[in-house]
Amino acid sequence: MNEKFAELGTPRRIWTVAAIHGDVDRLATLHDHLATRFSVRDRLVYLGNYLGVESRHNAAVMDEILAFRAALLCKSGVEPSDIVYLRGPAEEAWQRLLRLQFAPLPHQALEKLLASGVEAYLRLYGVSVSDTRSIARAGSLAITRWTNQLRALQRNTPGHEKLACTTRRAAFTAPATADQKRVLFVPANFDASRSLDDQGESLWWTAAPFRVSGRAQAAYSRIVRGFDSVNGGADLDDAAVTLDGGCGRGGPLVCGSFSTTGKINELVVVGGKGAIESSPYEREAANDFHHGVVEAAPVVRTPPSSAGYGHERYASA
Repeated sequence: MNEKFAELGTPRRIWTVAAIHGDVDRLATLHDHLATRFSVRDRLVYLGNYLGVESRHNAAVMDEILAFRAALLCKSGVEPSDIVYLRGPAEEAWQRLLRLQFAPLPHQALEKLLASGVEAYLRLYGVSVSDTRSIARAGSLAITRWTNQLRALQRNTPGHEKLACTTRRAAFTAPATADQKRVLFVPANFDASRSLDDQGESLWWTAAPFRVSGRAQAAYSRIVRGFDSVNGGADLDDAAVTLDGGCGRGGPLVCGSFSTTGKINELVVVGGKGAIESSPYEREAANDFHHGVVEAAPVVRTPPSSAGYGHERYASA
């Protein structure tokens, strides 16, 4: 198994979920919809940033993600490798926080991690930000004892450590023919002047514009990201696709279905009050979505209760 990147092969469809930011109701509504659509030879890729700093439902989001994974794996022919989790900036920040004792200036490193959303993970495990700042100014031995405690909190929460260990930096398809390009899925950005192996922090933090050009243009038909740090909304028209609709920050949760050539087959947009709007992708619909509306007949579903996110909800799917 590639410890950095997920290789998706040549699936029939790639369902791709943008940043969630702790909005469990929209996520659960999307899962209810995908439970009826996901089938053998499909892939499901979450693009990271699962939790929200301001969300009170981060534990429920983790439970929902784990429950839906269990439900999909009950389907005949679905394999664990069909479900991929990328590390968004918040997840990368959490992994770096667990190694804070190795940072040259831990207190400065912590501020960068807090700016990337690591506070959501501290809140998830009941750790205060003020205590964290105090520890970051202590010696390396004190920081090591503290990060070991953080690891124990994650390890003792069922499913959390296993999920964290399966996250990848990026995912990509395999060319079906010699002249076909790959489709690349990244959490937040991509520096087109570098190869995938040389991206370093550029997948999470970079000043480079998000676009497909130069050497990237020769390798990828499309690059898809799930989070836009400036909250500029979804952008679906170019080879560089942003799916972030602002979920958890007042906007909808967006899921795109892609082919192995990079074509957008379908858009699923989950707005407020549990409403799903799903339609075949067309440029006109995309333009409407840029203004906050998708012209499609909505399928309205009742939002799930906040109590109980067990996979029995998907048993009939």
